Amino acid sequence: MMHIENLEPKSVFTYFYEISQIPRGSGNEKAISDYIVAFAKKHNLEYTQDKAWNVLIKKAGTMGLENASPVVLQGHIDMVCEKNKEVEHDFEKDPLKLQIDGDFIKATETTLGADNGIAAAYSLAILASDDITHPPIEALFTTNEEVGMDGARAIPKGLLKGKRLINIDSEEEGIFLVSCAGGVRVTIHLPIQQELSCDYKNAYEIKLCGLKGGHSGMEIDKQRANANKLMGRALSRLYNEFDLRIADLNGGSKDNAIARESDVVVVTNAPKSQMESLINELQEAFQYEYRNTETDISLTLETIYIPQKVFTKETTKKAIDILVLIPNGVQGMSDDIKGLVETSTNVGVVNMIDNELRFVSAIRSSVSTKKEEIKNQIKHLSEITGTTITTMGDYPAWEYKENSELRDTCLRVYKEMYGKEPEVTAIHAGLECGLLSETMDDADMISMGPNMFDVHTPNEKVSISSVQRVWDYLKAVLKELK
Repeated sequence: MMHIENLEPKSVFTYFYEISQIPRGSGNEKAISDYIVAFAKKHNLEYTQDKAWNVLIKKAGTMGLENASPVVLQGHIDMVCEKNKEVEHDFEKDPLKLQIDGDFIKATETTLGADNGIAAAYSLAILASDDITHPPIEALFTTNEEVGMDGARAIPKGLLKGKRLINIDSEEEGIFLVSCAGGVRVTIHLPIQQELSCDYKNAYEIKLCGLKGGHSGMEIDKQRANANKLMGRALSRLYNEFDLRIADLNGGSKDNAIARESDVVVVTNAPKSQMESLINELQEAFQYEYRNTETDISLTLETIYIPQKVFTKETTKKAIDILVLIPNGVQGMSDDIKGLVETSTNVGVVNMIDNELRFVSAIRSSVSTKKEEIKNQIKHLSEITGTTITTMGDYPAWEYKENSELRDTCLRVYKEMYGKEPEVTAIHAGLECGLLSETMDDADMISMGPNMFDVHTPNEKVSISSVQRVWDYLKAVLKELK
């Protein structure tokens, strides 16, 4: 098991390693769900597994806390599957290749899945222990969080008896989340009308890559470039300069990740020298505009064989219009919490499926009417371009609870352990707490976790020392929850 077995806390990292060996992209969670069920059976713990592959495991409280109110430990078991383009890795079959780099655990050129495999590892370690003091535990392992929170959505009222929930899906140690944004995914569907390419002499593949990407909620405020939007700008300039048609267009791979790459195939009669001149001009402009947030923007042009069919002029123009006009990025800041993004949208995916071009946006807002306003903007854009839209994965915000005994206990224990006040804030990302608070009749909730960086990207990493500290802290909190 490589050297992770020697890290502390051993039980947590052992389970994290085992989890990383099981492919568990969103929608492919049966194997990891069955692994957790097998764990419950091995430890003679009561469990339920539902049709959505959620698993709930119950463990009695330890001596002196047998009659305390149950505490729900919750995290999701799916992960975002991103890899560097040249890497051969099948997320449906291949285990992750973990490596230790100083204080960090990484995967080899793929996402790590610490978001949220670390929550599962913590919960399994507590469930397996015989020397940790805790109240009755309900460990809830949910599925499909990354693409719609369908697992949490499937949890029925009454399943969870606890009225206190610790969500372990946060990414900054010492920062406790007490509220989160709601969200929805909106897709524009553009039917592709095609024609023969016989009127054109040249075909080029344009590649935009080297962007940092990142979580479309947590890192939307970092003003990183979105590859789909930049490609829209490039295509707009090229279309205005030359007679061209699009033959293929793809960008991004997950709507909840800021698009890092975009590829387009175009046909035109323009010579390569003129195309390259404009491509170089655009690259210089992009590099200058994002000089403080992106360091490796690359826009390249390569001559390829002419495809037989291309988009019609009308479809080409509509595709470009949508890319240029579709809202993206921060749309508004919170008036209540300084520095918090209130509303945003991310054009995470542009791809061709079943004779149509799809533009997928993830909208987030802590104000439901603002979320609806962004949906309305996309709806109007769809009407103007003669396209249709669909929505999915609409989930509510988790609203701040003014009086919270759980929060008070967590803050007190943190100050006693570390001699300083923790930060209490909200997050501009979706957590399952919003859906679960409806299921649990507005239970007392808090979200925490160890330090993670660059989640949803192949650079994702988790701090080893932070995992240890949060483990010690979590055990101390459970001891105090009477």
